[in-house]
Amino acid sequence: MVRMTVIQVGFDRSTNTPVVMLREDGGERTLPIWIGAPEANAIAMELKGETPSRPMTHDLLKQLLLGLGGDLKRVTITGLRESTYLAELLIYRGEQIFEVDARPSDSIALALRTQAPIFANDELLDQSGTPTEPAPEATPDNDPEALKRFLSRLDPQDLGRFQP
Repeated sequence: MVRMTVIQVGFDRSTNTPVVMLREDGGERTLPIWIGAPEANAIAMELKGETPSRPMTHDLLKQLLLGLGGDLKRVTITGLRESTYLAELLIYRGEQIFEVDARPSDSIALALRTQAPIFANDELLDQSGTPTEPAPEATPDNDPEALKRFLSRLDPQDLGRFQP
């Protein structure tokens, strides 16, 4: 497994769809994961350090997890099946260990809120990861305000029209 870092939330201009970019720690491979608008917003807000006036779904999940005595040890992006990425949450609760199937976007949003590490399988990075140059410091793709503007104009019916 390779530890990953969220480097930005942006848009795939060819599909006009939000995408979260992960980069391997200490490496150059990136893993783009196409996600829904609500999850993109949740990830972007957490990256920017914004706190919503009311808890979002991922904030609620974090509070439930902690309230039940759970500890998110890691998120793993485990594979790709039919153009859909798969993820797994590893949760410890006392002596119990739970492996929970989850969407990568929800997993990433929760990992950011709990400071849990994010990993990807080596095989997945070999298949899907792409070498990249460092992300520019100020582009519309990594500007949370640009993401908010995009999300406010998004038609929910457009979300199913992309093929990664």
